[in-house]
Amino acid sequence: MRVGLHILFVLITSISFGQTNATLSGTIKDQSKGEEIIGAIVRVKDQKIGTLTNEYGFYSLTLPAGKYTIQVTATGYLTIEKEVDLSVSQSMDFQLKTEQDETELEEVVISTERPDANVRDPLMGVEKIDPKEIAKIPVIFGEKDLIKTMQLIPGVKNAGEGSSGFYVRGGGADQNLILLDEAPVYNASHLLGFFSTFNSDAIKDAMLFKGNQPANYGGRLSSVLDIKMNDGNQKRYNVGGGIGLISSKLIVEGPIAKDKASFLISGRRTYADVFLKLSDRFKDNKLFFYDLNAKLNYRLGKKDRLFLSGYFGRDKLGLGDIFGINWGNTTGTLRWNHIINDKWFSNTSFIYSKYDYKISISGGDVKFDITSQIQDFNVKQEFQWFPNHRNKVKIGLNVINHGITPGQIDASEGSGINAKRIKPTNSIENAVYISNDYSLSEKFTLSYGLRGSNLIALANGDEMYTYNPDGTVATTNTYSKNKFLKSYFYVEPRVSFSWQYMKSQSIKAAYARNTQNIHQVSNSTSGSPTDVWLSSSLNIKPEVSDQVALGWFKNFFDNKLELSTEVYYKWMQNQLDYKNGANEQANERLEGELLSGIGRAYGLEIMLKKKSGKFTGWIGYTLSRTERKIDGINDGKWYLAKQDRTHDLSVVGIYEITPKWSVSALFVFYTGNAVTFPSGKYQIDGETYFIYTQRNGYRMPNYHRLDLGVTWLRKNTKKFESSWNFSIYNAYAHENAYSITFRENKDDPSKTEAVQTTLFRIVPAITYNFKFK
Repeated sequence: MRVGLHILFVLITSISFGQTNATLSGTIKDQSKGEEIIGAIVRVKDQKIGTLTNEYGFYSLTLPAGKYTIQVTATGYLTIEKEVDLSVSQSMDFQLKTEQDETELEEVVISTERPDANVRDPLMGVEKIDPKEIAKIPVIFGEKDLIKTMQLIPGVKNAGEGSSGFYVRGGGADQNLILLDEAPVYNASHLLGFFSTFNSDAIKDAMLFKGNQPANYGGRLSSVLDIKMNDGNQKRYNVGGGIGLISSKLIVEGPIAKDKASFLISGRRTYADVFLKLSDRFKDNKLFFYDLNAKLNYRLGKKDRLFLSGYFGRDKLGLGDIFGINWGNTTGTLRWNHIINDKWFSNTSFIYSKYDYKISISGGDVKFDITSQIQDFNVKQEFQWFPNHRNKVKIGLNVINHGITPGQIDASEGSGINAKRIKPTNSIENAVYISNDYSLSEKFTLSYGLRGSNLIALANGDEMYTYNPDGTVATTNTYSKNKFLKSYFYVEPRVSFSWQYMKSQSIKAAYARNTQNIHQVSNSTSGSPTDVWLSSSLNIKPEVSDQVALGWFKNFFDNKLELSTEVYYKWMQNQLDYKNGANEQANERLEGELLSGIGRAYGLEIMLKKKSGKFTGWIGYTLSRTERKIDGINDGKWYLAKQDRTHDLSVVGIYEITPKWSVSALFVFYTGNAVTFPSGKYQIDGETYFIYTQRNGYRMPNYHRLDLGVTWLRKNTKKFESSWNFSIYNAYAHENAYSITFRENKDDPSKTEAVQTTLFRIVPAITYNFKFK
């Protein structure tokens, strides 16, 4: 508390409250859609004074009273200028036109974001992902994919062939917080990872923070992926979509009341199951997914706006009546934006999130189901304060109720399977935070903040256990339902700065502490829908990480070429892993199967990016190491984490041949995942058993692949747009290993042979996209 009050005092004393100041505030919108623009720049012409719109399009700029020429611009929009007599505070909204509407304006300058923003921004490890850029990068099955594009960024590694899971700076897949309109998404994959849950056509903005996120984000150690859906066109109706080889999508948006209320509905479904029905052998099998994004927004007045958004997605996979699995996410967000005055902005959110899965097995008299779920109810309140053009303050609090059913078994009578009903666990996660983005001078900018996080574990009215180091039960107690069992509290300081010591060069540094109270435990490398989620409890402590990072940033050729280099080191506490031979499914004593220890991750990230001209793209390279040290595993010595990769390289190139034709290429190479393979074998009564020694002591073969793509903009008028996308995944048909298993040689049982499974050799795809404007 003392530290927080001291920070608040520094904030207040750093601000001038001169009587001659006046404030210009308002919102920046897209003129053709009526949607607010995130990150638009509002600045004084010929002066180095300005501000950015927040995530809801609101800006506030305090200046000495006088007359100014105000410039407003944003990525992909035309700059506009307006003379303003700022003798008193006033509200002023701006509407920007896209570059396509250039002919409709006179005396304008085409502009994107500030060209040296990557050098000046104090935040490190931050990547803005442009939905327009996603559309041109070749991906599997021709379906543009936010997460698979993000996996090409240095420091971000995919979890394996066909997987939408990802690792960031040595963290596990569960250490990434994925937000869709502020709602957590616990499993971001379709079809076991071949697609992500996010329909790119419904996305407005996406930001990735690689561990040095501001204080308003929390709950995960490694990263935050903050995705915001389109609000819906307030001016006119649009219908668009795409038709691919195995999936299609449709998006409809438009005004409910022009300039006051709008809606957006986006749906997607695969039809692989349709092709299965053409075969007598597979006609009873199931293999499909669907998802639906929906959003409504309503303007109550000039200062108030309501948003209601939701996501619904489900996967179903089945082998006749023998085996079936389905899983899915449901999220909902009700948000109220309120402009308190020209310096204060409020955002209030009520958030719901649920992830669940069900496995059904049937054979003869044996019939049983395994189910699990995690469900959140979340309330968040944030205030943003814009005291002057040098400071932007955020103050907020967050309360989340986590309800988790780790797994239960329901079996039919006579099946021989014992039913298990593990009572759900509940916990309450709280957080308060304060942060400030401060421009000390034109060359030095600073972002700093403090977050306090607390988790309260609640009793479920059933027996609760504590465990000895070997996993045996130490104590057994029964507590009344919702009794406070354990409370954890951590203070999380965050600070980062940028020093632009030359016009096109800067040095940045950052430190951040993060804690995590929700944990996923998995034995697989890439993760699966059936991985179990657990909350911090009597036995499981919150995970804690401390990360330091240092970077050098330079632009070349008048900001046309960007070079960034970052090094980081991360210490981690209370890292979880299964002990050898752990029983995972529907185990009421699962916490006794887990061991905890420490971890470390360090690495170098280099990115060279060209953002303008006919040829664009980037080269990204990561050199890294990730290790764990846990008593009871690998004789208590350091061992490689399953997500460790020494080298990771991605090369992306996009060339615009003409305004209608563009080609793209993507090459990736990375070191194989760390895995545990048998080191020997022995026989008892004619049965062969493998011996496993060092945890993750071996590696999968190195992975490499080349993808090619062509985009043809067939038609583009004021009322209709259409395009074709042709792509080849794994163009030179390299047989990358998805898994490696071991078996006895049929001809010589004394020998053991490794069997490699390859998912894809070469995959061509064609997609037709259309839009009625």
